[in-house]
Amino acid sequence: MKKIDGHLHLVRSVSGINGKGRMTPLGDGKAIWDNGTPLKLIPDGWGDDNFLAESALKVMDENGINKSVLLQGSLYAFQNFYTYQSVKKHPDRFIGAFSFDPFSADAMTIVKRHVEDLGFRTVKFEISEGGGLHGYHSPFRLDTDETIGRFFHYIADYPGFVVTVDYGDYTQLSYEPEAIVNLAKRYPMIDFVVCHLSFPNADHLNRLENALRQWEPLPNISTEISAIQDIEGETEFPFPRCQKDVALAKKILGPQRIFWGSDAPWSATFNSYHNLSSWLEATDIFTEDELEDVMYNNPDRIYFKPQNVKAVAEAVDPVTGE
Repeated sequence: MKKIDGHLHLVRSVSGINGKGRMTPLGDGKAIWDNGTPLKLIPDGWGDDNFLAESALKVMDENGINKSVLLQGSLYAFQNFYTYQSVKKHPDRFIGAFSFDPFSADAMTIVKRHVEDLGFRTVKFEISEGGGLHGYHSPFRLDTDETIGRFFHYIADYPGFVVTVDYGDYTQLSYEPEAIVNLAKRYPMIDFVVCHLSFPNADHLNRLENALRQWEPLPNISTEISAIQDIEGETEFPFPRCQKDVALAKKILGPQRIFWGSDAPWSATFNSYHNLSSWLEATDIFTEDELEDVMYNNPDRIYFKPQNVKAVAEAVDPVTGE
């Protein structure tokens, strides 16, 4: 079976930022936040202070992963240009998203460089209070903030653009599944992807169902199921709590609006990448045809649109000439 990892991070250099301050790498895949919180960020053997494209390709090849979607997040710091370089070097294996701080003075200059010069057709909004923009900005909403509105007005000129959002869990001010609904209605030619299945909890499935029911009428909203093992605190393969979450998503959205991702490298420090990439095959949630959609066809349709692949393939950075 062909597979796409719909949520993978490359790390050229660790320099994360969130509400805990800045991150300092310590070697051996470990790091520490400014507030003193330590973490194991990169699995053993993947890299000491980085997770480069060559390492990612090795992991992918060992686990039968054909392609990956390279996303950004504040945990590692934005790796935008390295993502661009990696996609250009391995166009048959990678497609990438860029990220930006919409409240920075040069926000729209940054957006236009990545879209017009570098050919990106996906943006990742890591807005969660725990790990993203809400951790170091005043509260805002994606669907009503005038500053962020400038960005959406701009990408409306690019049908097929993908907006990927991590908004954290329901305890955080950043949790806004209804904002995705409002944006998807306003921009029907844009695809919206919600990360991590809206941060589910198998003991409170009504909350997840409420979000999914809101998205149900809108075909341009999909969700990926990366890192739900971390969110559910599961290490027992094949993750029975996660099975309940995904079964509910299938019931409401159908198998064509769900896809798999790992959220590695960090998620692969809690569960092996092999288990993360194979757990759905050990369940009966999806038929064989449906599993092919979830593992490959759906992320391929959303992210690897021919015009999106072509845009970055034809891009030449006017600054570096790459």
